[in-house]
Amino acid sequence: MQIFGVDIGGSGIKGAPVDLGRGDLAQERHKVLTPHPATPEGVVERVCEVVEHFGWSGPVGATFPGVITGGTARTAANVDKSWIGTDIRGLISERLGGAPVTVLNDADAAGVAEMHFGAGRDRTGTVILLTLGTGIGSAVFTGGHLVPNTELGHLELHGHDAEKRASSKAREDEDLTWEHWAHRVQKYLAHVEMLFSPELFIIGGGVSRKAHKFLPLIKGIEAEVTPAKLQNNAGIVGAAMAARATA
Repeated sequence: MQIFGVDIGGSGIKGAPVDLGRGDLAQERHKVLTPHPATPEGVVERVCEVVEHFGWSGPVGATFPGVITGGTARTAANVDKSWIGTDIRGLISERLGGAPVTVLNDADAAGVAEMHFGAGRDRTGTVILLTLGTGIGSAVFTGGHLVPNTELGHLELHGHDAEKRASSKAREDEDLTWEHWAHRVQKYLAHVEMLFSPELFIIGGGVSRKAHKFLPLIKGIEAEVTPAKLQNNAGIVGAAMAARATA
């Protein structure tokens, strides 16, 4: 069975049909740049461009970098603030001619995919997925069940939002060495571990492709720390899974 998944990020929007039997993309993903300013109208236009690239008709799952309740954005950390209060589900569905659309937080989507098909499979304790990208997204699972919209990237770390210090964007913006950045990530993980005592951290986002450059430098964390197996495709797969569950 295939369902379309699209992942809306602060820098890019990517999507593809997903083979839900394998938990993998059925075709090579198509990616476009997120418009700036990242307003609802501009982003939805790009989302539909990605969907229409494949000539897709049918259910669509979409992620969004913020808190989502009932298909509506409640926060908008790394996109335009005009998203707050926007019915994303209705906006995309209308633009796609009434296609069924499911919307969920981007890190939650990635976490759902990793728990079912990836690094969290068969783990029943507390598992936390963290996506290190434009910001830091989080997905918390206990007993295999998701606690939605946790937003742990906004925990305070040394007087700042943690994502301002330990995201992949912070590393790039400040031109940090892998060692310096790994030290910041280590401090962040230690803070989250103190609060939640997970048995496993899964590190996702685009930087998970380069996990060998920084994960071995992280010391003193009691939980297991591992890269996401689905890497940066996890959000697309999780979005499609959510759309199937809704359908």
